[in-house]
Amino acid sequence: MSLLSRLVAPFRRRPVSPGADALAPAQWLVVGLGNPGGKYAGTRHNVGYLVTDLLVDRAGADGLRGIPGTKAQVARVEINDHGVLLVRSTTFMNLSGEAVAPLATSYGVSPDHVIVIHDELDLPAGKVKVKLGGNENGHNGLKSVSAELGTRDYVRVRIGIGRPVAGTSVIDHVLTPLDEDTDWGAVVATAADAVDITVTRGLPAAQNEIHSRA
Repeated sequence: MSLLSRLVAPFRRRPVSPGADALAPAQWLVVGLGNPGGKYAGTRHNVGYLVTDLLVDRAGADGLRGIPGTKAQVARVEINDHGVLLVRSTTFMNLSGEAVAPLATSYGVSPDHVIVIHDELDLPAGKVKVKLGGNENGHNGLKSVSAELGTRDYVRVRIGIGRPVAGTSVIDHVLTPLDEDTDWGAVVATAADAVDITVTRGLPAAQNEIHSRA
């Protein structure tokens, strides 16, 4: 079985149903960035989607579902007694903020309780880092989220995908399937751990633990 098949197959098999009440209060909004559609599944640009799927699975939810009037699929879950809205945008990457900002407003979630999971060119492949705020470093999904939220002061879980090799454009690099040289299953699990720790014990605890991992 290919790397892509191993990563996405468990989530394809899981049925999609409403699960927990998506209208229940939530203290955190967690969004994995990516592009919708099978064409982009398992690409570097979509690692955020894989982390969201793993978090849904860990929480025991049945899947993500659309909410009328939004540009997102969501699952409202509990992470150690904290209400969390897990989100996938149904827009393309460069319009991600159109899904994030309305949900943050509807649920009354402040930007410092919005966690965005995304691919990061400026980190080595497989490295995971957590931070609050900062520049978008050319990432169109982050640019959209910052513009729609009206601030850069939200939490980012950054998943390194490395820079493209000479002769390969950034666009081609981010839209290429995840490579076999990195244990992406472990990377996705580490990024999901970063979300769990941030929600339950705070950002400094997440940074201390996640940044100390090899």
